[in-house]
Amino acid sequence: MKKFFVLALVVVVTFVMAASAFASMKTVEFEGKGAGKVTFDGPAHKAKGLACKDCHPAIFQMKKGGDAITMKDINDGKFCGTCHNGTKAFSAKEAANCAKCHKK
Repeated sequence: MKKFFVLALVVVVTFVMAASAFASMKTVEFEGKGAGKVTFDGPAHKAKGLACKDCHPAIFQMKKGGDAITMKDINDGKFCGTCHNGTKAFSAKEAANCAKCHKK
């Protein structure tokens, strides 16, 4: 009986942690210098079927501001540019797409 209780507790804790990880996919704003602040829309990414683990920690550090991201990096296929290359998601290189991330 004790083993069953411990197993049940582990399952419940694992489920709660997984659910809270998905729930924490929120909108986050970053300083975007002259182009305007950059908004990461977590709910929009989640709606496309992505989870935090798809980008963290392989592409981005978990801590906000942990990566020094530049448009050059993104255009070179790093950070956001890993997906926002015009194939997997809209291209960050195209001027028509700037306002999708940069908000003035």
